Amino acid sequence: MASEQSDAVRRHWEAASTRPESVDREVADHQWAELTAEPEDVDYLAVPGRPALWIVPHGAATDRVLFCLHGGGYVSGSRYSHRKLFAHLARAVGARALVFDYSLAPEQIHPVQVDEAVAMYRWVLDQGIAPEHIVFTGDSAGGGMAITTQLRARAAGLPLPAGAMPFSPWVDFEASGATYDSNRDTDAFFHRDLVRGLAWVFLGSDGSPRDPFVNPTYGDLTGLGPIYIQVGGDEVLLDDARLLAEAAEKAGVEVRLDVFPQMQHTFQMAAGRAPEADDAIARMAEWARPVVGL
Repeated sequence: MASEQSDAVRRHWEAASTRPESVDREVADHQWAELTAEPEDVDYLAVPGRPALWIVPHGAATDRVLFCLHGGGYVSGSRYSHRKLFAHLARAVGARALVFDYSLAPEQIHPVQVDEAVAMYRWVLDQGIAPEHIVFTGDSAGGGMAITTQLRARAAGLPLPAGAMPFSPWVDFEASGATYDSNRDTDAFFHRDLVRGLAWVFLGSDGSPRDPFVNPTYGDLTGLGPIYIQVGGDEVLLDDARLLAEAAEKAGVEVRLDVFPQMQHTFQMAAGRAPEADDAIARMAEWARPVVGL
């Protein structure tokens, strides 16, 4: 049975389903951030000239980095909505993390977001961080970007990071998965028409949902580092996670997929409050430490 604390995530998504579309993005970010407890012994440092934050747990390794891509369906979310979530993860791993804002739709559409992520990754490499000491991570849209950014970076001639930890990844922009039907009554917010609508906003009139820099399962995943995927058992995007895991395995990539029963989309946002979220963070940290050499 899901814990009482984790039910806050369900209530968040239920409230979001009735929220006016005109709600201010900063207000939405604040409501999202409220799900996460403030972790102790973590500093947040602004990056001069960039819409980004360094997340620095006390005593963390300075030469290992979590490259964090926030979710929000490409229309919302920011470094502020997600800083505490990624701080819990960075603290558990014992490494620094970088979380940044990318342009949002509909003001900017694909491929602007993935190109901005590649530019930020290039900047991290330019700071002297070795690619084998970097792990990409992200939730929902950011979970998909944890893979598409790698493909785009490789096409640009950049080295690949050590691995990736997408959770509740959004990769199927056609919303074709069977769990859109089987989990329709258990997912508190998402459904097929909503997801296809978000895809249309992000792609614009000329974008393709089968572009490998949109849906990485249409790309060549050969040679990517290991991937650890987490997903909630009650969410309609469950098959997105399975689809990504299957594509990676077919490409010879080492993959781990953990499905958390009765959990909602991005339930990890309840870190520091819900035992299921804390368990998920602990599992990611245990996986990530040897990947980055800690």
